[in-house]
Amino acid sequence: MKRVLLKLSGEALAGSKKTGFDEATVLKVADQIKTIVEEGLQVGIVIGGGNFWRGRTSETIDRNKADQIGMLATIMNCIYVSDICRYVGLKTEVFTPFTCGAFTKLYSKDETEAAFAAGKIVFFAGGTGHPYFSTDTATVLRAVEIEADAILLAKAVDGIYDSDPKVNSRALKYDTVSIQEVVDKKLAAMDLTASIMCMEQKMPMLVFGLEEENSIVNTVHGQFKGTRVTVD
Repeated sequence: MKRVLLKLSGEALAGSKKTGFDEATVLKVADQIKTIVEEGLQVGIVIGGGNFWRGRTSETIDRNKADQIGMLATIMNCIYVSDICRYVGLKTEVFTPFTCGAFTKLYSKDETEAAFAAGKIVFFAGGTGHPYFSTDTATVLRAVEIEADAILLAKAVDGIYDSDPKVNSRALKYDTVSIQEVVDKKLAAMDLTASIMCMEQKMPMLVFGLEEENSIVNTVHGQFKGTRVTVD
């Protein structure tokens, strides 16, 4: 692979704290990203906002406003992880689909390609910029736009199961599954909109647990223990 889109779970970045950031966890992630970048891989990153906010769980505020708060949560996450990556010696750029003062750059394909050419890790914050679209959908959209070879989906769980392993102790994990089956069975790899877009655009995914030791590097090297989502 020459270019990947890494989707990081906000919840996973919080570690055992469940909310906010666990700096030790984020430093480990940054060190792994540095390893694969130094091997020549171009990396785009989308981060969820679940360590701060899950708008769909609110029953009191307007969905549009709830999703806007979620977009801001992803921007905070990207700025934080971006700066940790700089701390370990990497160059980064954070893009948003809407103007965000001097904190980020406005997203465009040309600016993204320039950042990759300059050897930077590119963060895509703020989702799609619209309500009703999750960071899962933003992940697939950006992966398709930047012509990534695959999506690396780092989650709080270690792959795709036939049911929720947090609820069902007998849930069975898939080693390999087609994106068609993910859509047909509504398996919880991504939300359905994102999964359908993956299927239509033939974008493969590698789904794995972020907490596993060296999981990002192992996934890139083909030695991961998660679920491979095929598009054939």
